[in-house]
Parts: sequence; structure tokens; C-alpha cells
Amino acid sequence: MLVSFPPLLARTQGFGLGRPHRFTVAPDGKRVLFLRSAGGEDPVRLLWELELASGEERLVGDPGSAGAAGPMSAAERARRERARDRSAGISDYSTDRGARVIAYTAGQKLFVADAESGESRELPALTPLTDATISPDGTAVAYVHEGALRVINCDGTGDRALATPEGDDVTYGLAEHVASESMERLRGFWWAPDGQHLAVARVDNSPLEIWYLSDPADPAAPPTAQRYPRAGTDNAVVELFVLGLDGERRAVEFGWDEYEYLVDVVWDQHGLLVVLQNRPQTKMRVVDADSGDVLAETHDPLWTTIVPGFPRRTREGSLVWTEDRGDTRHLTVAGETVTPPGLQIAALCGVDGDTVLFTGSSEPTEQHLWSWSAADGLRRLTTEPGEHTGTRAGGATVISSDTLSGFSAMCEGRTVRSLALSSPVVPKVSLLRAGKNELRTAVLFPAVWQRGERLPVLLDPYGGPAAQRVVANRRQFYVSQWFADQGFAVIVADGRGTPGRGPRWEREARGERIGKVLDDQIEALETVAALYPELDLSRVGVRGWSDGGYLAAAAVLRRPDVFHAAVAGAPVTDERLYDTHWQERFLGDPRVDPTPYEKESLIADAPNLERPLMLIHGLSDDNVYPAHTMRLSAALLAAGKPHTLLTLAGASHMPPDVDLLTPQLRFLQDALAPR
Repeated sequence: MLVSFPPLLARTQGFGLGRPHRFTVAPDGKRVLFLRSAGGEDPVRLLWELELASGEERLVGDPGSAGAAGPMSAAERARRERARDRSAGISDYSTDRGARVIAYTAGQKLFVADAESGESRELPALTPLTDATISPDGTAVAYVHEGALRVINCDGTGDRALATPEGDDVTYGLAEHVASESMERLRGFWWAPDGQHLAVARVDNSPLEIWYLSDPADPAAPPTAQRYPRAGTDNAVVELFVLGLDGERRAVEFGWDEYEYLVDVVWDQHGLLVVLQNRPQTKMRVVDADSGDVLAETHDPLWTTIVPGFPRRTREGSLVWTEDRGDTRHLTVAGETVTPPGLQIAALCGVDGDTVLFTGSSEPTEQHLWSWSAADGLRRLTTEPGEHTGTRAGGATVISSDTLSGFSAMCEGRTVRSLALSSPVVPKVSLLRAGKNELRTAVLFPAVWQRGERLPVLLDPYGGPAAQRVVANRRQFYVSQWFADQGFAVIVADGRGTPGRGPRWEREARGERIGKVLDDQIEALETVAALYPELDLSRVGVRGWSDGGYLAAAAVLRRPDVFHAAVAGAPVTDERLYDTHWQERFLGDPRVDPTPYEKESLIADAPNLERPLMLIHGLSDDNVYPAHTMRLSAALLAAGKPHTLLTLAGASHMPPDVDLLTPQLRFLQDALAPR
């Protein structure tokens, strides 16, 4: 297992290749489109259609057969990086309103596919291109080429620019960095239902600082320049325009001086909606772009929360939105609360007529799929503990489920086949609540362990406000179980500030949080140790990536009395070097008060290192820049503190598809060996 699992984990992208995802249900509820690669080690995703009546699958889009599975453009690589997508082939697609005509890109090429015939044809669009999206009437495709928004007819004629950038730092139709990285908005243009107009974001990045990334493995290659919005500095200037295929152009005005962030845009049969947020993130509003009316407004003294998928409107025009009240995030329809206290809304999956499909749960280790309509009220669609999501149209619902027993995808009684490989590591997870805060905690032991045998301890958290780790989902624990099988007791704990437990819990991430985060990890450790006295608390390691890497580094720098070794992957070590929207939400504006940034940064802690520390960082990381690890490493060297540094040439913020587990294991085994 030591030899086979880490390479297999890398080749299968965490056993995710071959799984169906990105489902679209046809409006008549009879067909389902989805992406899936041809096997568990094949990274090239293909587009498939499932006929629900017969259960027949049909291949609709195959970039390999079209000769388009080759290299991607820089813009497309950047889009996939923001989406955390390491696949090749078809990463995304769009359909007309009937889900009959489909547009997708692969490699450097643009294709239109016919769902009925299964035939694809290449369109002679300019390359490199990204974000190709078909019009609702299925007659044209809009795409972005070198910062210009262009449209080409589906018969291959009429390729033209609707908006051309006025300078090198201007783009039309692309999401700016903070939108795609911190606001979950990956798009920069939106078709009108009539197929004759588009709402288009114009982004001027010139106010941003220029940061550079170079590849030490290729010294002849010039460095890559990026405009980066560091906390406390100027953001990109974002404007919104409505462009017509006939050449019409009009600006959408909302007082952008106060509402600096364009959160989202929705254009449906009722008109154009725009979601805005101010720079301190204390106000967010939904505006009708046609009338200028404010349809909903949210205020919070700390921050307003962007909930994925919101807002939308029902067929009869009711606004679907959320409201934080007390310790619950509620679903609202037409301003009325329709969910009970304790049911935390996680995301809006879609609106089918007047039926609202969403995810949420009253237990943070689970995420269930729910529906609400005025006729049927509130209904829970899933029961097995796990992470469930879905999509719906024409009365048919796809339910995608990750549980401790495995993965499944179903639609109206039909199984959507998964071709993913099974992991040779089978997690054996115990979920418990630790300490006074009832921290959701997972515990894993070696498969062949017997009570009484002493074990070193490895904490394997994330701990940040972006994600949970302790959920009833087998896939979350493959790596944790592998480390356990190498002779560790592994503990995974979600502390204060992690999602899933309501607004008050999330807002524990505000201000000086690293002390609370470390206290929570220690509380989980002590709780588990009280249940299992076999845990050797003189040999405690911690590992993590991104915010988990920050936690791991902080653990040995600030609490060496508890933590005896750490592996910190892609850690944020200097809080001033991360982006505006994310950092200022939790630490405020450093131009107003730099104190939280100074207290939460780790560079000044370098002289305190007295435990083994491994730092890992991709040298092409344009999210958490390599400067974070390089500055900490330099400070450690200046303080005479030996440490291990593993740099990954060409790697981004996503861990690359190589074996990174074995070096971590060897380091931890040596650092935590009995003395």
C-alpha cells in the first residue's frame, strides 16, 4: 500500500476521474447531460447524454476524436485554476434553453454539438479562447479572445467583436481575480433570454500591483506578470454594460463608488438582476437593473455572506434569497422565511418553475438536498448521512451523493454510471463531538491496530473558513486513512470559523483567529486522547494545505509544547500578501488598522521554531504566492533555524498529480520517531 497508493491517488486525481458531474437536466425532464472521462485514470472529460426512459447513454462531445485534447490556452488554464479543475478535455459546457444545442471548448478549439444527432462541429473562432457560452436561442456563441468579447454564429459565420479592450489591462467578459477566487463568480458575461443582448463586465486591472512568477526550471522563459489585488490596496475597477448584437451599448449604473464588488448577475425572463457588495462587505444588495429598485438588502456589522447560487427567481417572479437570523441561515422566497431555525442553507442548486432546490443541514457533518414550493412545502430529498447535491428541470431531479459508503448519482430511478476506480484504502472513520464547543471531529486508526498499542498522533485539518473536512464523505478521508495505516492515530477537526454551523460560528473567523484555531485543535486532541489513552502525546504531528498549511506552521511556531512536527503546504505566512476580498473580510482593511495582520502573520515567529518543519509550495501558485513560503524560509535561515523546504516547479495552488505523500510520511516518521 505504501508503494501503490500515493501514485494511484495522483493518477486518479483523488479517485475523482471517471465520476459523472456537471449535470444538466433537459427542460422536458427526459434527458440528462453530464461530463465524465472514459476511465478512472483518464483525465480527458467527455460530454454524455442519458436518456431517462431507456437508460441509454450516448457520447455527445469527444475532444479526443476531434483532435482537440491538446494544450490549453493560458486564459483557459487560469479559469480552471480558479475552478480547481485539473482535468483535460471538456471542463464545462453550455446549452440553449432546450438543451438541444451545446457549446464547449477543448484545447484551443470551439465546438457546437447537436444533442439529437450526437454530432459535433468545430467553429472557426479566434484562438486562444475561453468561457464559450451559447445563446438561449441556440444561434450564436459568445467567447473571450485576448480580453475582447466576441460572438460567432453557430453556422460558423459572422465572427465579430462586441467589445474590444481599450488597453492592455482591460478585459471584457472575464471575471477579475477576487471574483473568481473569493466570490465564486467565474463568469464575466451573461446572455439575455432573447439571445440578442449580453450583460458584460468591463474590468480595468491597471490600479493593481504587478506581481511576477518565474519558472526556475526554465531560466530562458520570461516571468509571468499578473495584476494582484493585495489586501489594503486598490481593487480592479469593474463596470457592467449591456451590449446588443446590433451594436447597442449602454452602461448599467448603480453607484459603483460605494458598491465596489460585482458579486453576481442574473438575467432571466423577469429582467436583469445585479448583486453588489461594498468594500467592507457589510452591505449587499440585489438590484433590478431595469428599474433601479433594490429588491433585497443585507446588512451585517462584520460581513455579509455570499451564498453560492443565490439569487434566483421563480417562474412567477418571486425572489429566492437568504437571511441570517440569530444562529441560522434561512431560505427566503418573496421575502418570506420558508425554512425552520437550525436548518443551515448551504447553496442554491436551482429553481424549476416554482420549486426551489437547495442544500442544507442541521448537522454539520452532513449536507442534504431539499426542495421547497408553495404547493408542497419543505421536503428533504436525501436521508443517508453524507454530502448530497443536485439539479432539477422539468420535474426531474439528479441527486449526486458522497457518503461513507461511496459515490452515487441518480435521476428519477436511473443510475448515472461512475467509471472511477475504487481506492485500495478504505477509510474507517469514527465521528464524534469534542470539547465544550462540540467540535466535529473524525478519528482514524491503522486498519490492523489493536487497543493497547501506542501510536504517534497526526492532526490532518483544514481549519479555515472556506471548507469543512469533517463530513460523512468517504472521499474526504482516503489520505487520512493512508497515514493512519502507516502507524498514526489521525485526528481531523473542524474548529470555530469553519462553514456548516451557522452565521455565529462562521464569524468566529473574524479578527485574531489563529489562537482560537489552535485552541480548537488542541481541544480535539485532548478529547480523543481521553477516549484513547494509547495516543502518545509526546509525538504529535500536524499537516495541512493552504489555510491548513498556515495552521500547521503556526502550530509548531506558537504551540511547540503540544505539536512536535509539521508539514505546511502552500501556507499563507504574511497576511498582507493575500487578496482584498478574502483578507479584509476577516482582518479588516490594513490601511485602517494593520494590527490584526501583524498578529496573524508568521514571519516574526521564525526565531521561535524548535520543532521540525517541512514547507511545500508550488512555484507557479498565483493564489497563495510562493513569496509566503520563501519569506518564512528566509526568516528561519536568518534566525539559524533548520527546516525542510520542498518546492514544486510548475505547480499551482492545486497540489500537482505527483506523489507528495511519501516525502511527507518520511519526514513525519523521522521527526516523530521515539527518542
